[in-house]
Amino acid sequence: MPAIVALPFRLVFKNNFNQEYLSQILGAGIVILSMMISWALKKDKKLLIWVGLLTGFGNIMWFLSATGSSWYLGQITAAFFLTAAILEAVTRKRPFSIGVFLGAAYLARLQIILAFPVFLLFLFDKKKWFKNYFKLGVGMLPFILFNFYYNFVRFGTIFDKGYYLIPGVLKEPWYKNGILNLSYIPENLRVIFASFPKFQKTFPFVTPSWGGLSIWITTPSFIYALSARIKERVIQFSWLSIVLISLVIFSHGTTGFTQFGYRFAVDFYPILIFLVIKGVAITGVKWHHWLLLTLSILVNLWGVLWINKFGWVGF
Repeated sequence: MPAIVALPFRLVFKNNFNQEYLSQILGAGIVILSMMISWALKKDKKLLIWVGLLTGFGNIMWFLSATGSSWYLGQITAAFFLTAAILEAVTRKRPFSIGVFLGAAYLARLQIILAFPVFLLFLFDKKKWFKNYFKLGVGMLPFILFNFYYNFVRFGTIFDKGYYLIPGVLKEPWYKNGILNLSYIPENLRVIFASFPKFQKTFPFVTPSWGGLSIWITTPSFIYALSARIKERVIQFSWLSIVLISLVIFSHGTTGFTQFGYRFAVDFYPILIFLVIKGVAITGVKWHHWLLLTLSILVNLWGVLWINKFGWVGF
């Protein structure tokens, strides 16, 4: 999907358009779409600004979109289209459009398709649920079929087996049980919840680790996702979608290195940000929301500068 999105830009600007530019455009787009979601849920200017700052500077998507390498671009592209699908779901609720956005996100990161439960709930209607679900499927189908065709042309099968064709990949120690295996879940949980910066006795004393950094360190503001009313079915189905996506990314043999933070989690960040908006909207933006947002921005500014500007990073 990143290559498809890049086509019109390359057509117009040719070699003057680098993929980093596309990454930054999509990153900015995620901010705008998230702010539109915030406004649709609650017309609160403080919340609107708070969400814009959180999405733009208070999480690792800032680092990913600023860097724009191939892995990162794929994730930013998926996050952009998943955010667009959420916006459509909370505003116009057009099943076909949601399907198109979800299909586009799928072509960037295959596991994103597991976000579908929350969209089934958004589109549920006792009188026309079948019609809505049919249109959702029609919107997604071209992207799924295109992926099958693309794989068949490349590999002679509709399944994506590209990973397995990397010479010697299964001999790598992190793939000792295959590319995907439930045995890898504990290590991924360690990185997302219990990984820390590198401390040293010489300047600059504290540096990020390419191995990862816990989500509660990079974005403490995400704690407000837990404030969303769990009794609401949309909140329940949002968490279900996050769990389904997490089962895939946590079962991967690697934990996302090289990275700032835990980059695999960006696959469900749009849903998590939706939950944060729902949680903060209940009380409105208070002083503690600004405090955690400030901490989130400072940590991510530290990551962007230390890695991209000064190169102060290592394993």
